[in-house]
Amino acid sequence: MYEPQTLQTIASHFVTAEHIDAVLPLGNGLINDTFKIMMKGEEQPRYVLQHINDKVFTDVEMLQRNIETVTDHIRRKYEAAGMTDINRRVLHFLKADTGKTYVKVGEEYWRVMDFIADSVTQEAVTPQSAYDAGRNFGDFEALLADLKEPIGEIIPNFHNIEFRLKQLEEAIAANPVGRMKDAEVQDYVKKIQEHASAMCLGERLYREGKLPKRICHCDTKVNNMLFDKEGNVLCIIDLDTIMPSFVFSDFGDFLRSAANTGAEDDPDLGNIHFNRAIYDAFLEGYLEGTKSFLTPVERENLPYAACLFPYMQAVRFFADYINGDTYYKIRYPEHNLVRTRAQWKLFEEAQKALK
Repeated sequence: MYEPQTLQTIASHFVTAEHIDAVLPLGNGLINDTFKIMMKGEEQPRYVLQHINDKVFTDVEMLQRNIETVTDHIRRKYEAAGMTDINRRVLHFLKADTGKTYVKVGEEYWRVMDFIADSVTQEAVTPQSAYDAGRNFGDFEALLADLKEPIGEIIPNFHNIEFRLKQLEEAIAANPVGRMKDAEVQDYVKKIQEHASAMCLGERLYREGKLPKRICHCDTKVNNMLFDKEGNVLCIIDLDTIMPSFVFSDFGDFLRSAANTGAEDDPDLGNIHFNRAIYDAFLEGYLEGTKSFLTPVERENLPYAACLFPYMQAVRFFADYINGDTYYKIRYPEHNLVRTRAQWKLFEEAQKALK
């Protein structure tokens, strides 16, 4: 918990102190702590103050440079197109008294952005919201397809399945807490290895020069879009994970959660199926948004992407289980194994649905 005066002092690096009325909690983000800055004499927040989690995003300079590069590029395109209300269509970050879009206070990093008034997020995934997500994340990639300025890889190998499989191999070899003796664990090792070659298709195509890397959002969820009160998409938010990746990242990661009829850690595997209607709606929107640049190889392998991401997440949960639960927070001793089972079931269901 942060003291109100502490938050106001931090905010004053970006906004004139005597104009600030209060800094209050906003939302319940899992990575960054977020607050709204209320200005004197105003009923709506003017700005958003956010604590940057530098444990996850270790290079804050790169993080903010990536975001600035992307938002400036999109803003210039909107201006050239004569779009009105641009400040509601793309995030805008304020510069601190340091001249940068972040400030370090003690050992913590902070940033401030404009608050987009009269906007809402959505949590429910319906065919319509899946279509909207596909179209708008596709549009987002299309806007960045001609970006010449470099974008750094803020989380190296984030969606590299070969890297994730190597991590699993290392966990198996080390077996730090003795879980490799379990018959179910051995069974999952075998099943994962049986599919490893097929699931590494993207990395092979990249090495062969057949698959490009694009500037991708890499955290495509319905609640990472802002909507106006009429339900129209205003802008894409939560830009921390923007980095070069295959389009499979934005396509497959959305469907891993959105098309799952169960929970990510559902102990009842009977609840888990792959919702083909959500897939079809997202695919339709995504193909419309990306029609200006998507290559035939990218288009043909979108079903592979939808299978890759539950497979990759199963590998990550499983490696963490073998390692003794050192990365993901768990609520009970077998939580990561339960997660592995659930993601593996989703992987199998996706394969069946997309044959």
